[in-house]
Amino acid sequence: MKYAYYPGCSLESQLAKEFDLSTLAVSKALGIELEELHDWNCCGASSGHSTNMALNHAIVGRNLALAEKQGLDIAAACPACYLRLKHTRHSALEDPDVKSNMVDAIDMPYEGRYDVKHVLDIIVNDVGLDAIKEKIVKPLTGLKLVSYYGCVLVRPPDIVGFDDPENPQSMDNLLSVLGADVRDWSGKVECCGASLALTKREIVIDLVQDLVKMAKDVGADAIVAACPLCDMNVDGRQKLSSDAIPVFYFTELMGLAMGLPGTGKWWGKHIISPKKLLKSHHLI
Repeated sequence: MKYAYYPGCSLESQLAKEFDLSTLAVSKALGIELEELHDWNCCGASSGHSTNMALNHAIVGRNLALAEKQGLDIAAACPACYLRLKHTRHSALEDPDVKSNMVDAIDMPYEGRYDVKHVLDIIVNDVGLDAIKEKIVKPLTGLKLVSYYGCVLVRPPDIVGFDDPENPQSMDNLLSVLGADVRDWSGKVECCGASLALTKREIVIDLVQDLVKMAKDVGADAIVAACPLCDMNVDGRQKLSSDAIPVFYFTELMGLAMGLPGTGKWWGKHIISPKKLLKSHHLI
């Protein structure tokens, strides 16, 4: 099982380095070979397609063409990157003019033969929960968690389509296999404010406060994310709170439950340290 790994700017930087490291470690342990996409470039995130869709198709299309040259489906961890890659591929396959203009702009051939998948989709649906269960050596027993998918990962359903857009279950099922007590809550696909943290800080603070309250209302010890922006906002915007709760990437908790080395480095990159919580459950 081999993919062209697209880390994107967030995982390549210190913003989400723990997501990158844990994704690579977990993938290796599960037999997923991630070969970094050669000479990849930024996907443009939200600003690219908001400003100029044709330009964004070209920016993203170059990565798609590189993966095609590499002969591999793309595995992306950042939901924003994943959506831009998935959306551009979909647009190119559905509209010949989009594909033609994109190919002309990047001056590279592209046929759309290779797919784009999110790491969560690969782990849950390609590897499978039964195979993951066999790797568990330290169950997350007693750890009460909520799965936070954010507003991008499973939307729009006609393009993404690997989980329910309103009540996704893939991360919930994964965390349950790890031995955690997964709580249902109403915030799993709510927005964190994303990049508004730079321009509308007060909006993001309000959104994060609402999310944290919803998590606490169902008794959660921590929030589990799959998005660098969600993690940054929910982890970072609680820093002044006296009763803040930690935020994990799902791959970090997989690494912990699987007994993989290096988890201590991951915790050190959190703004809200999870060490007290993990020690209280005898997990570290």
